[in-house]
Formats: sequence, C-alpha cells, structure tokens
Amino acid sequence: MKAQLTRPELDSLPSYLPSPIPLDGSGVPQVPDAARLALNELPFGPLPGVLDAVIRAATGSNRYPDMAAVAVRSALAGHHGITPDRVVTGFGSVYLLELLLKAVCEPGQEFIFPWRSYEAYPVVAVGAHMRPVPVPCSDGVDQDLDAMAAAVTRDTRVVLICNPNNPTGTAVTRAALTAFIDAVPDSVLVVLDEAYAEFVDDPDVPDGLREFGDRRNVVILRTMSKAWGLAGLRLGWLAAAPEVAEAMRKLLAPFATSTFAEVAALAALEQEKEVRRRVEYITAERARMFPVLKRIAPRTPVSHANFFWLPMRDPAAFAAHCKAGGVLVRDFPEAVRVTVGAAEENDRFLELAATEGALLAAGAGQ
Repeated sequence: MKAQLTRPELDSLPSYLPSPIPLDGSGVPQVPDAARLALNELPFGPLPGVLDAVIRAATGSNRYPDMAAVAVRSALAGHHGITPDRVVTGFGSVYLLELLLKAVCEPGQEFIFPWRSYEAYPVVAVGAHMRPVPVPCSDGVDQDLDAMAAAVTRDTRVVLICNPNNPTGTAVTRAALTAFIDAVPDSVLVVLDEAYAEFVDDPDVPDGLREFGDRRNVVILRTMSKAWGLAGLRLGWLAAAPEVAEAMRKLLAPFATSTFAEVAALAALEQEKEVRRRVEYITAERARMFPVLKRIAPRTPVSHANFFWLPMRDPAAFAAHCKAGGVLVRDFPEAVRVTVGAAEENDRFLELAATEGALLAAGAGQ
C-alpha cells in the first residue's frame, strides 16, 4: 500500500471550480464574441491612466517590487481615512483571508461562515488547519446572523460575514450587523468581506470599514478586482488592528504585491469619479434587469452587488442554453449567477432567458 503524501482532509475537499470561460490551450477564449457574464467582471476597459502606468512600470520589470508596498498601502489608507499600519495588501483578498487565519488561529480552531457563500471559504479554512463551520443561509440566500452567533463556541476564532454575499447578492443591514458584532466576544475576530461594497446603494446596508473599522476585533476585506477593474492584476487589501496587520505582514509571501498591481492601483485611485460613473451604470442596469428576471426565476432575491442569483430547476441546462446563444453565465447546483454587464450584453441575456428552452430549465412560474 502506497503511503499518502498529502493531507487526508484534502481528499474530500472540492477543488475550486474551473473558469466557466472556455479557453483553448493558449488561454484564448473559445467563444471570443460571447458575453462574459460569469465572473462578476466589469465590462469596461482599464480606468484612465492605468494602462499607461503599467506600461511605464514594465521598463523596470527586471527589478523586484517594494516588499512593503508602502506607496499603495499609504494611498489606500489615505483614500479611506485610516492609517497605513492597518493596511495589508496582496494578490487577492482570498489570499489575505487565508493569511489572516494563519496569523491568528491555532490548528483545529473554528472558522464560521455563511453558506451558500463564496466557495473559497471552506478551502482557505482547511488550508489554514482550521475547522470550517458553514451556517446555512435563510431560504438559501440570506445570511442568518442569529444562527451564526449561536454557532460560536469557545473554539471559535473567526466569524465571517460576506456583505454583499457572493453568490446570492443579498446584504446584511446596519442594525443586524451592529447587533451581531456587539454579541460576538471580543476574543473572536469578525471578518467583513466587502468585495462588492461599491455597488451597494441601499442606505440601510453599512460601509463596514467606515462604521466598524475602528473596532479592534473587526477586519475588513476589500479588493481592487471588481469596481476598480483590476481583476487581471490581482490586488486585494484589508484593514485590521495594527497588531493584526503586523502579524500578517510577517507571514506575507515575498513580494506579494507586484509592481504592476501597485502602480495600477495608484493610478486607479486617482479615478474615483470615473469609478462612481461606472458603478452607477451597473446599478442602473441592475435595476432595469430585476423585474424581468423575477418573471423568469421568481425566487431571485434583490441584489446589492453586480450580479444576480437565479434559483431554478435545472441550472446546468439553463447555462448550456445561454452558452449556445453566446452568453456565458455561472451555474451552481441550485441556481445560476449572472453578472450585470453592458446594456447590449444584458439585453442578449434577457432575450435568451425568455426563450422556451430557458424557461423550461428555470421552471418559471413555479
């Protein structure tokens, strides 16, 4: 019998799902003209100044980046009214979440998170030698904060709220989140994953960084991948108490923030007005699409992000129908997630979704 060379608990851990964008061997999309509504990307090109900054930085690509990422940490801190010693950056907010767990948790301690939510959460928990504790969402879409608070034990080290929640698009209100954070022991870290915060336009949904960021046991995860349009350059960041941030920086992978990501983020932060314009475009399209989608998939919840969650009878068949029509969406076992794209892409999707084949897969009216 061969000796097992990997950790046994990884055997039952599902792999992160592959991209729903079909690529050839060279990484080129096999459906080049398809509407890419599967990965919650923005449909616009780089923000003004970003491409020029990256091109200029390429002349020094033989040199290592700034290990401490001082410039971008300072810029992010100044942009959000906090101090740089609270900011940690790296190649994506998921990487930073796993780094946080490794910095603050002992092996076997508990990590509580909602489910369904972002599928990376159980993966990073196991990677950090923690015990994942998924708490079911109410009706499969709304994070059940009462149940999550009740799940806290003396072994719990971190509790995460995804606000807005990926992939359901639902959000937790200010009153509910305040009550939850007040109820959690000070020894438990509360992580607010706010990857889609810029798309929130409901005044009852709080900006966690602004309203809870000064609490010592609250950590805020953010990203430049979504509203800031830097998905391909990979820059996530978080705000934490200085001692938590310092512990994380000791564990950072060397040069975890690339030169290209740093200069792109610095250029993007100069374009807040354009970011707001782009976000307003997406939220207007979101409002236009919602009543149509409710007729197709009646259990579709209100979205506070740049995508919709469409619970339906046969998600895989619905996604295949859309792909055949040149629209790529993301199917899950119980629903389809569709990104809000450019108006013409959204119209293409809505037209496909209203056809007989899609309606049968969706079980519209049931």
